[in-house]
Amino acid sequence: MELKFLTKEQQDKITHKIIGCAMEVHNIMGNGFQEVVYQRAFSIEMNLQDIEHRREFEMPLSYKGHDIGTRRVDFLVLDEISVEIKAIINLEDVHLAQAMNYLEAYNLQTGLLINFGSKSLQFKRLFNKSWKPKSIENK
Repeated sequence: MELKFLTKEQQDKITHKIIGCAMEVHNIMGNGFQEVVYQRAFSIEMNLQDIEHRREFEMPLSYKGHDIGTRRVDFLVLDEISVEIKAIINLEDVHLAQAMNYLEAYNLQTGLLINFGSKSLQFKRLFNKSWKPKSIENK
């Protein structure tokens, strides 16, 4: 039995909706809070918008088939989209690289990097060019 993955159109629609949630949180709260405050508000907003997600979802990391630990993704939406959030003055290349590494390490096709810490909300949509569909046994 094969898993059903979100189509490109479905991914575009849900990432647009996620960004809308982030904009709502930023419009109401502004910048200047710690990341955990934005995590809580963002989760509430996604619940209000009926977006299925898990907050601080722990995922295994492996190296050449060997378990090397775990990492918590800030949000995992519909078990397919990684959302990493920051509360810093400005996003830098290292934050983008970190978010891309998570997509590749977890074999996720799409991700978002969102920064609540700047005067205007910053976000980047990320695509994993190495993504390979998983079988049901691997999920």
